[in-house]
Amino acid sequence: MIEALNLIEANKISSTEIGDVLGKTGQIEGVHALNQGMFKAGEVKVVYAINNSNYEVHKQLAEGDGFKDKILFIYNVNCDRAIFGDLVSKYIMLYKRAKAIVVNGKLRDAHTLIKEKYPIWLEDVSPIGCVNHINGPEIDSSLLAEIKEKYDSSIMVCDDSGVVMIPKDKINEKLITKLQFIEFQEDIWFYCVDTLKMSTYDTVCLKKYLEGDLLDKKLLDKLAEFQS
Repeated sequence: MIEALNLIEANKISSTEIGDVLGKTGQIEGVHALNQGMFKAGEVKVVYAINNSNYEVHKQLAEGDGFKDKILFIYNVNCDRAIFGDLVSKYIMLYKRAKAIVVNGKLRDAHTLIKEKYPIWLEDVSPIGCVNHINGPEIDSSLLAEIKEKYDSSIMVCDDSGVVMIPKDKINEKLITKLQFIEFQEDIWFYCVDTLKMSTYDTVCLKKYLEGDLLDKKLLDKLAEFQS
C-alpha cells in the first residue's frame, strides 16, 4: 500500500493512467472534481448516507476514527438531496484531517466549498439538503458489509478527470510494476510524438518505436524488462 501510494503521489500518476493500469476499469461513475487543479491519492475510509438523511454521516464521523490522511468516501444510499455542506466539509478536512472527500451524490454550499478550495469530488451540487434525523429504515447489514469490504483500504486517485479506485486485491507487487511501466511508456510516447514527430497512430497503435534504431538500446532494454 505505502509503496504504491508513494509512487503514485511522487509521479502524480493520473486517474487516466490508473484506469489504463486497471484495464480501463475502476472509475467511480458520475463523480467529478468540484475544484480544478486538485490531485489527491490515498487509502479510502468509507461512511454512508441513507434515505435523504445525514444523521448517519454525523454519527459515523463522531464515533469513528482513522480518518486522518485518508480519502473519505461517502457512499450514497437513496439520497437525491445534498448530503451535507460547508460545516461538515470543514469538520472532515480540518478536524478529522482527511486528505480529500469523495461522494457519489450531491453537496450544498458550493460557493463556500469552492472558495475554501476543498479537495472534493462529487456528482453534483444542490441547495436542498438532507434532514439531520433518522429518516427511514437502517441500512441493511449485508449491504453495509459489502460496502466496507469493497471500499475500505482500497486506494482512490482523484484529479480533474474524476476518481479511479484500485481494489484491495490489486494492491501488490504486480501493481507497482504496472505503474512503473505506464509512466515509462508515457515518456516514450511523448518522446516519439514531440521529438521524433511520429504520428499517434504509428506510436500508440503500431508501436513503430520498437522497430530499427528509433529508440536508444537502453530504452528498448528497459521496455523489455517490463514485458519479461
